[in-house]
Amino acid sequence: MAIDQRNVASVLKRPVPRNIKEMQSFLGFSSYYINHIKLFAHISSTLYNLCSKEVVFETTKEGRDAYERIKYELTNAPVHILHDFELPFKLYIDAECSQVLGAAVHQRQIVDDEPREGVIFYISRQLKDSEASYGSPRLNFYD
Repeated sequence: MAIDQRNVASVLKRPVPRNIKEMQSFLGFSSYYINHIKLFAHISSTLYNLCSKEVVFETTKEGRDAYERIKYELTNAPVHILHDFELPFKLYIDAECSQVLGAAVHQRQIVDDEPREGVIFYISRQLKDSEASYGSPRLNFYD
């Protein structure tokens, strides 16, 4: 399964959002493809922070970089494979960053008579305040 590039084309032409509504629109669109973007929560956290009522909306270099990175990921996301319950799954977990949890589910399948490992989906989320103080080993085994 791949991201339909016809849907992404209009977003690629947009300039960096100038206000909260434009940023929310972009985040809403890109969140639809969250399972295709590795560590989406980490990349987008700066942009979500800009939408907070407690912050004056001002795009910084960090915000512009995050915006461009999401656009890049939307156009370069790997094609996902369909899972096969007869084969083992691989789960990769990343909790090294202090603000997000990320995971990728992969599976090795035979494609064109060769074994290849492919992505089934990515998932990530920002940590709650109470979780952010956990150490990395605890986060890596967090439910």
